[in-house]
Amino acid sequence: MSEQPFQSLEEHFGDLPDPRVVGRCAHHLLDIIIIAICAVLCGAESWDDVEEFGLSKQAWLKQFLALPNGIPSHDTFRRVFSLLDARAFQDGFMRWVEAAFHVEREQVIALDGKRVRGSQDQGNGKACLHLVSAWATANGLALGQRKVQTGENEMVAIPELLAQLYLRGCIVTIDAIGCQKAIVQQIIDQHADYVLALKANQGRLYTDVVEWFDWAQQRDFREVVHDYHQTVNKGHGRIEIRRCWALSDPKALDVLGYHEGWAKLTSLVMVQRERHIGPAQQTETAYFIASLPPDADRLLGAVRHHWRIENTLHWSLDVIFHEDAARFRVGDGAENFAVLRRMALNLLKHHPAKMSLKRKRFKAALDDSFLLELLTQV
Repeated sequence: MSEQPFQSLEEHFGDLPDPRVVGRCAHHLLDIIIIAICAVLCGAESWDDVEEFGLSKQAWLKQFLALPNGIPSHDTFRRVFSLLDARAFQDGFMRWVEAAFHVEREQVIALDGKRVRGSQDQGNGKACLHLVSAWATANGLALGQRKVQTGENEMVAIPELLAQLYLRGCIVTIDAIGCQKAIVQQIIDQHADYVLALKANQGRLYTDVVEWFDWAQQRDFREVVHDYHQTVNKGHGRIEIRRCWALSDPKALDVLGYHEGWAKLTSLVMVQRERHIGPAQQTETAYFIASLPPDADRLLGAVRHHWRIENTLHWSLDVIFHEDAARFRVGDGAENFAVLRRMALNLLKHHPAKMSLKRKRFKAALDDSFLLELLTQV
């Protein structure tokens, strides 16, 4: 194999354990993986699509890959990726991201869960694939994923994913399900900070924070040491106003009967979102705990950045890659194809061409030189 354009892929996926029977393999495992990555970059959404891409681009692929027996069939792709150890493939992906891309430090790393609904197989009693992903909001990079096992929830997968990430100096944001003392301690132990959402199902912690802010508001925050920041955004016929109050008054922290055990708990945060669309107005209030100082501007920024995992990663996976419609139901196929999508998304977003992700995929399918640019930029 040539060192280009697949050198970085070979370095991080070349040692994957081959799940096939030794001596009965017609195709190299790395060839199969690289063809699949290139195919998804160019718009493939099924194993039949991957085979069709390989057959159409066989002469181009032959410049870089051994292909001792030509292009594998769609059944071969399906069988190999259903047997390939998903955890090992994900670990290779995470190492590849860290090595191939410049992941900025001191940025917000957002964690959130998403279900791949098309992977559900009701006839065989198989639930849909549920993944927790990490998203570097400043870089616009998918950093990794972990599967939520059947019968468990995201609280189990989140610590496993965090343990695989280099978080020093970053701010970790998680929805309310991740607001757990053990997770907070792990974030601090990994030399990062946190901004975690609170919800009513967290009992007294949530109630105490809400009641404290209610009391402070009744006094217009007089004699309550706090910081305040507001942003106003206009566009597309709507106005959005976001207000943030942050405080670290020792009295407030003392009121929290459950604050013991929350590592480095420094600030309580209230964010109010007010949206105007024509004559209609909608207001909602959210509460957070944070290890950061009570800098309302910075804290509001972290809260807003968290939504990029929904508005960018999850939106792109569903709208551009049609992830929710994907019907991979055998073995680890759905989980491994999810890694292929995230690899393709990173490569597409990292390329500086001023065009949409959809158009980049289309151009890659038509133009071998552009596909080569996508693969050799890292």
